[in-house]
Amino acid sequence: MKRIAAFAGFAAISLMLAACGGGAQQGSGTESTGSGEATAGGEVSVVTWWEAGSEKDGRDALVKVFEEEHPDFMFKNAAVAGGGGSQAKQKLAADLAAQNPPDTFQAHAGAELTDYIDAMQIEDVSALYDEFKLRDAFPDTLIDRLTVDGKIYSVPSNIHRANVVWANKAVLEEAGLDPAKPATDIEGWIADMEKVKAAGKIPITVGMAWTQLELLESVLMADLGADGYNGLFDGSTDWASAEVTKSLEHYSKIIDLADKSYLNEDWEPAMNPVIAGEVAYNVMGDWAIAAFEAAGKKYNEDYVAFPVPGSDGIFDFLADSFTMPVGAKNVDGAKAWLQTISGKPGQIAFNTIKGSIPARSDLTDDEIKQFGQYQQDAMKSFAEDTIVSSIAHGAAVPVAVSNDMNAACAKFAQGASDVAGLQAELVKAATSLSK
Repeated sequence: MKRIAAFAGFAAISLMLAACGGGAQQGSGTESTGSGEATAGGEVSVVTWWEAGSEKDGRDALVKVFEEEHPDFMFKNAAVAGGGGSQAKQKLAADLAAQNPPDTFQAHAGAELTDYIDAMQIEDVSALYDEFKLRDAFPDTLIDRLTVDGKIYSVPSNIHRANVVWANKAVLEEAGLDPAKPATDIEGWIADMEKVKAAGKIPITVGMAWTQLELLESVLMADLGADGYNGLFDGSTDWASAEVTKSLEHYSKIIDLADKSYLNEDWEPAMNPVIAGEVAYNVMGDWAIAAFEAAGKKYNEDYVAFPVPGSDGIFDFLADSFTMPVGAKNVDGAKAWLQTISGKPGQIAFNTIKGSIPARSDLTDDEIKQFGQYQQDAMKSFAEDTIVSSIAHGAAVPVAVSNDMNAACAKFAQGASDVAGLQAELVKAATSLSK
């Protein structure tokens, strides 16, 4: 993908602040007035879409760490809930266009940031990676995915995996399936769904458009493999190819087996029937574990989780990250927030609640033991598996492309197009990737 050259980064702003006597003391959360007195760091306006469930609880835990580490700054919640971040992104786009940015905002690390970079709306924060020693704390595979033309524009608070099947053990057993031995490919998984249907249960639920796209990308990587899937974004795999057609046919069969009453619902309402024992499967990122825990369900006792069949050994990556917007009013406050969300205390407090894993790879054994078994398994997978980037969550493609693919999936799920029509719309949406 083409990207225009980036602009002067955080260091330039720091020099300007220093010239005005406004530089923040490291870890103090105060500003120098030039007279030896310290003034409060002020409010730090933070945009997220963490406004419900474990996301909100995790954010609250993170804010507590922030206030402990930087007591002179005040967290200002500018959250916009819903739609996997779609509503937040819409409001953010309007605020950035009006040159009224928050001090920092949540975004998915990766290609989703392309539009902000090209519009020169976010700063290069590479200098913070050196200052906070994040190049030593984050694995090289992550640093590579965060780097654009030699520069880094966001700091991740976590790592999530998107290609995860969540399954109710009792429903699988009722259908004669062994929850400990899932299918090894998509065709085998579809056959298992048919067995669930024959046993009188609903095989799978699928939610609104972005969850449909998350399912689709998981089927694509399962059928195409990591290299073939990655080729969709560098042009080495043709979106119009027969291999993609076969994958879309698999996807179509899964949608046919799904309970379509949830197609306009967010991920959690679509997951609830799995938790309740009414449905066998749902494909969702590993934030879903918090919904099971909130319902008192036990991992590997009441439910199981495994990579989408055929994608074992592939880690479908996404990360929530935070930026430094151009023109932010409280630059020092934003810097303090980025320090907290990337530090060990913040990452442990946040991720133990949210269900994700820390972006840091330098946790001790005792620190790792603070996480549940699923998260410990996910840490091992992230360290060992082949990493690919999520389409639905902005890691693989820019926002405009994922939006068009969302629309294509929604149209297909509602019966307004067939496999050929879906493939044609995906081809059209991906056209800009080769430019």
